Amino acid sequence: MCMVRSKARARKTPKMPEAFLIRAALAGIGLAVAAGPLGSFVVWRRMAYMGDATAHAAILGVAFALAASLPVAAGIVVVALAMAVAVTVLSGRGRSADTALGVLAHSALAFGLVAVSFLPGVRIDISAYLFGDILAVTRRDILWIWGGAALLLCLLVWRWNPLLIATVNEELAQASGVDPRREKLVLTLSLALVVAVAIKIVGALLIAAMLIVPAAAARSLSRSPEAMAVWAAAIGTAAVIGGLATSIRLDTPAGPSIVAAAAILFAILLPLGRRER
Repeated sequence: MCMVRSKARARKTPKMPEAFLIRAALAGIGLAVAAGPLGSFVVWRRMAYMGDATAHAAILGVAFALAASLPVAAGIVVVALAMAVAVTVLSGRGRSADTALGVLAHSALAFGLVAVSFLPGVRIDISAYLFGDILAVTRRDILWIWGGAALLLCLLVWRWNPLLIATVNEELAQASGVDPRREKLVLTLSLALVVAVAIKIVGALLIAAMLIVPAAAARSLSRSPEAMAVWAAAIGTAAVIGGLATSIRLDTPAGPSIVAAAAILFAILLPLGRRER
């Protein structure tokens, strides 16, 4: 009788989530908190191509870091900033910015993949950098992700008003004593930081989606820029939790599942935005 009761009690005891799931959720939420406010500026300034190009250049940054025996995050930040400078120079010489971004983004991705294959004595799973491997994050990765997210949020809070003025109207910004080029550099640096933080979670090919999709979905719920930034972070967090749950239940890739969850939330919230307008 006692054995039957103990078995029944064991069946009623809820199963605790695995440690790797807790780490994955913490890492994903850290990314969502960082990508939400920054993604709002990306959407407002129509910098989707810039986010995509920076993310694609991350693979070249991985190759550079491995060749120079540097931390991978440092290589990604260096190459991402070099990408932004190159795009600015090409745009200033008469070439359209979107064409320059497209050429550089795909070229950097291709050269990065080729360069990694030529590195002697280096064997890495390049698909983990392309599509992410959030289920394999460690405690050290979580510290890096949340540290980067905290640094980014501090930067955005510090420069929020100048960034917002430069986004609304560059002439108004100049009249107010704000240099639009400096604020664009702040955004570029922030993009590079988010890419370095996020590459292990959703991969280089999906980082831009986590910047753009939650922010675009947040438009339907927001009446102010600050509200949109908060809602973007909240929607990103919901997408992380929903994507991880789907990945575990249906045995699908975690990174793409998170982005798919964000896209579903966008589709659900889109009618609300139309009704508001």
